[in-house]
Order: sequence, then structure tokens, then C-alpha cells
Amino acid sequence: MSSYRIGERITCKAAVAYGPGESLVIEEIVVDPPQKMEVRIKILFTSICHTDLSAWQGRNEAQQAYPRILGHEAAGIVESVGEGVMDLKSGDHVVPIFNGECGHCIYCKSENTNLCEKFRVNPLRSVMVNDGKCRFSTKDGKPIFHFLNTSTFSEYTVLDSACAVKIDPKAPLNKMALLSCCISTGVGAVWNTAKVKPGSSVAVFGLGAVGLAVVEGARAIGASKIIGVDVNPDKLAKGQTIGITDFINPKLIDKPVHEKVNDIIEGGVDYSFECAGNLDVLREAFLSTHDGWGLVVVLGVHPSPRLLPLHPMELFDGRKIVASTFGDFKGKSQLPEFAKTCMHGVVKLDEFITHELPFEKINDAFQLLIEGKSLRCLLHV
Repeated sequence: MSSYRIGERITCKAAVAYGPGESLVIEEIVVDPPQKMEVRIKILFTSICHTDLSAWQGRNEAQQAYPRILGHEAAGIVESVGEGVMDLKSGDHVVPIFNGECGHCIYCKSENTNLCEKFRVNPLRSVMVNDGKCRFSTKDGKPIFHFLNTSTFSEYTVLDSACAVKIDPKAPLNKMALLSCCISTGVGAVWNTAKVKPGSSVAVFGLGAVGLAVVEGARAIGASKIIGVDVNPDKLAKGQTIGITDFINPKLIDKPVHEKVNDIIEGGVDYSFECAGNLDVLREAFLSTHDGWGLVVVLGVHPSPRLLPLHPMELFDGRKIVASTFGDFKGKSQLPEFAKTCMHGVVKLDEFITHELPFEKINDAFQLLIEGKSLRCLLHV
């Protein structure tokens, strides 16, 4: 990195996406100083989520923007702050969040949502909210687009202050990176969205990082039965390590999954969590819950234009279906306390970091995720 003074542009390395499925290019870019109500962060650790993978592959044409810096799961240190930022300062340890919290809008003031009027998750947005411009550019001055309010595949990034959460400086930043997405999403879905009660039964459809975070949240809250469902047989061992009590591989049974769930728990589970982003799986998750009171929480990202595979009359049998964004955590106001809960070992994070690589090996990390070999590959930036 070139020498600079606070308030000036920084030249640093970033992994830039130039087209759908093209290998990310590690190159020097220019990062502008933060503008009003923005912060510039030095990223120390970042990891790859399936959302990054989908964006890199360009599955949704409406969300494509190139060149672009992806990444939304990370941890780092504030380098500088823009005008008006009062809750953050240079040197603070922070976690970027894709679902921001301004604290002032009607949404942020409501107890009924964790969405924010301006800074909620928006995969279509590729510029800063403040002025509609990019804070990244190539060495020859061409703009590089942003991603999910965060863009963490860079040594330095600029965020709206609403999307940066200050955490305890004693917290291990490598593990805290997971709070940017998978752990908060999965555990929060159990604790905040479903409000799972001790002794309850749970089924988790899709045992990726978010699904296993659901398992961890259910284990920590004291669920009596945790059924994991996945077509990858390798998920059995990892799931058992984290807390599943039963495992179903849909490819190895001769009946619908919900019937197999009913064999394990008569009547079905109290709660099910759909983490696969597949409507057929969602249908099975719905039918796997108990008639009269079953609750389905949707966590998977669904790129298909197909609609919900439910008839409205089925809802009169008492089953309910909801979705959860960022585990229903209000990021700025609630995540610092959740980080302390993780520091105290209530939620175990070690099992989720399956690989660690230098930042320059980011394309290898993508391949590990594509092949289903990693939960989280932590990149040391």
C-alpha cells in the first residue's frame, strides 16, 4: 500500500469481479476517503458466503454490475470516519453488516422489524447511498461498483456508518467475521424469529453454514431433537459435531422427507428452517412441521421466479411460514451484545471455520465452496 494521510485516497489490493463466473482479479485499486456519515475500514479477515458465490456467478441478471468488489462477511478496524459520524472513530474494531441500521427512521424505531428505510439489504444497489457514486476506482480512474453495502474483498472499503458495528476490542476478529452473515442469520432465526423453546423439536433443511448456524442456535437454546436434512453425505459428521440428533439424506430414502420426519417425531417438528433456496425443499419443510402449530422459517435465497408451493387453505391447518433477514437482529444496537455472547462460548464459532487461506488465494476459496468442501474459508487480508 502506498503512503497516505487520513482524508486522502488509498491505493490497495482488491479482488475485482469483471464478469459472471470469471476468476476474480487481484489488482491495485484506489479507495476514496469516506464522505458524510461514512467510514473507511481496513479489512483484516473476510470469508465467502453462498450469496457471494451466486453474485459472482451472475445468476440474477438484474443484480449484475461490473467491475465490482464482492464480499460481505468480514471484520476489521476503522481507518477514518467522514463528517457527522459520532459513534465510530479511528482504531475501533468493527464488523460490517449488509442490513444496516440508521437508528432514526420509522423502521429502525419499530420493535417489529430489523429493516432500515435507507440501509436495508439491497442486492440491486451498487453505489453509495449518500451521492449515488462509487468509492472504488481502477488505477486509470474507472469506477468499481459496490456490493451489499459492504464490499469486503478489498484491503480497504468504505461503508455507510449505518453498516458498521463496533464490537469489543477483546473479541477475536477472525471469529467475529462470521457475525457479518452466517452466524447472526442462523442463530438469530432460532432465537429472534422462531423464538424456539427449550425441549422443542427442529428440522433444518440444508446444512451449509447458515443451516449449521441454525443447528448451533437450536443446540444452545436446548432443543430436544434437531433433524438435519441434506443431500451431501459429508454433512452428517459436521452436523453431528455441531448438534444434530438425526440426519436425513433425501437421496437415500424411498419416501418424501416430511414422511421420514414424521417417522422420527410423530406429527412432525415444532419448527423447521429452509436454508437451501429451493421451493421443493420449502414444500417439504412446510409439511414436516406439526399440524396446528408448526412454524417454518425461510432463510434460503430463492432466485427462481416460481411462487410459493402452498395452497392458501393449507394455512388454515395452523402451520405458519415466515422469513428472516439477518436473523432479525438490529445490527448496530443488538449485535455488540451478541458478539459478547459468542465470546463467552454460548455460541461456538470454531467449527464453522473449516479452511484458512491468504487473500490472494480467494479463487481457491470459491472453488472449495463450489465443491461443498468448506463451510467458511477465512481469508487473511
